[in-house]
Amino acid sequence: MAISGRIIVTGATGSMGAAAVEALAAQGNAVLMACRNLKKAELVRADILSRIPQADLAIRQLDLASMASVRMFVDSLDDEPVEALFNNAGVISKSYFTTLDGFENTFSVNYFGPRLLTLLLLSKMPADARIVNMISLTCRYARLDETKLQPTERQFGQLKTYALAKRAMISFSMELARRYPALRVNLADPGIVASNMIDLGHWYDGLADRLFKPLCRKPKAGVQPALRALASAGGNRYYVGKGSRAIPARYMDPSLDARIWAATESLISA
Repeated sequence: MAISGRIIVTGATGSMGAAAVEALAAQGNAVLMACRNLKKAELVRADILSRIPQADLAIRQLDLASMASVRMFVDSLDDEPVEALFNNAGVISKSYFTTLDGFENTFSVNYFGPRLLTLLLLSKMPADARIVNMISLTCRYARLDETKLQPTERQFGQLKTYALAKRAMISFSMELARRYPALRVNLADPGIVASNMIDLGHWYDGLADRLFKPLCRKPKAGVQPALRALASAGGNRYYVGKGSRAIPARYMDPSLDARIWAATESLISA
């Protein structure tokens, strides 16, 4: 699948991000690698070019923990058309801390930053642009409402906060599709992937590396649902495993989505 315009991939230096960039480049797509660490991005780009010399890969700095960085990233884009956005970047913060914007870091990187990025990019994308948001199977257990977007240190939990942030991203995706029906908005769930994301900073991480990670999906496999979602001609689908299905009913709550949208808008205006 080759898309006419450039595809933006956030978190392109991570294991799944790099796998997505390489797969898209191999298909002949022009990719903009949106990364926090430019030196690491250059290394990833050089590695991909060593296998795909003709790859059209650009690099631009983007720190999703900073709303100012998100705005600077969008402002820096030239007139070259952006056809698709893959919100891949994510983090599971090991401890509670807030960004300069005053947001808990996990929520900033997994929800506030990608949401602002998406909305600011709409003016630079076609009406039927492809937007793929990476979510997580942990969302199944998240109970989201508009009061949980800014957790306190007492309310913070590594996986709990991550699940809530990703659940907020699902809510945003659903409301975005309602407000912009021409957009092709899809969700992608990679499953459990052997990446640094599952290193939680606990004493048992070493055991997990030896006993658990070998059983997890490899990054190249984990990114396949997102690649299929990017290639899709439609929207409002949930890509997981080797197929796709309608958005699960447990995530369909228009009233909640509208409240989350309004609450977020009161915190960050696009």
